[in-house]
Amino acid sequence: MQFPSFFTTLGLALVLGFMPLWAHAHGDDGAAPAAAAGTSLPRFAATSDLFELVGVLDGKQLALYLDHAGDNSPVKEAQLELDIAGTRVPVTRVADGEFQAALAAPLAEGMSPVTATVVAGAETDLLAGEIDVHADAHAAAEPTGRRKAWVAGVVAAVLAALAAVWGLRRGRTARVGGAA
Repeated sequence: MQFPSFFTTLGLALVLGFMPLWAHAHGDDGAAPAAAAGTSLPRFAATSDLFELVGVLDGKQLALYLDHAGDNSPVKEAQLELDIAGTRVPVTRVADGEFQAALAAPLAEGMSPVTATVVAGAETDLLAGEIDVHADAHAAAEPTGRRKAWVAGVVAAVLAALAAVWGLRRGRTARVGGAA
């Protein structure tokens, strides 16, 4: 019986070892994408039976996204009024379901109530939520799923390579010992 060369076995071991990484990087398991490393921006979500509103705060700039709750499609031709911590915030429509706002002053640290009035055609709704602002709350983020998959792939590849080397040595020892 002829055994494959060391380099063929090593190459196969590395390919098999990295398969978990490639499957994770290219597969769509339906999970949400991993968050970017570093600090995340404060955000809020306010929902009702009709609408979903998400706001992302970057300093004094607020990006707002308004969707239908039933199918997650952008709300067309909607009007949005926003109140944060008792202060009315002027909102500008950018596109269907997308708005922007500029705060007069940065929000204070801690929880701030958010209320929004949505008028879209014959539908009117009041949405409520809270935005949590903390300076360094998210600075020490956990490693992302991609990094964990990469580490797992490297460990699997190294273990597979060691197993292949051990198998080759054992096979050669058996051939040498059996021929004597």
